[in-house]
Amino acid sequence: MGILDKITGRAKKAAGDIADDASLRREGRQEERKGEAKDELSNAQERADAKADEVADLERKTS
Repeated sequence: MGILDKITGRAKKAAGDIADDASLRREGRQEERKGEAKDELSNAQERADAKADEVADLERKTS
């Protein structure tokens, strides 16, 4: 999910380094951070789903 943003961001950062373009480097860093945030969100959602399944299993066992 966020891997494409990370790759695009790194490419933009590298292009900014080569062209000595600070705005392109900055845009690349922002895109990388966006990809990392997407990954963190996905991981948090997976953990929440796992906890919800765990609670549902406990409720079934105690009913």
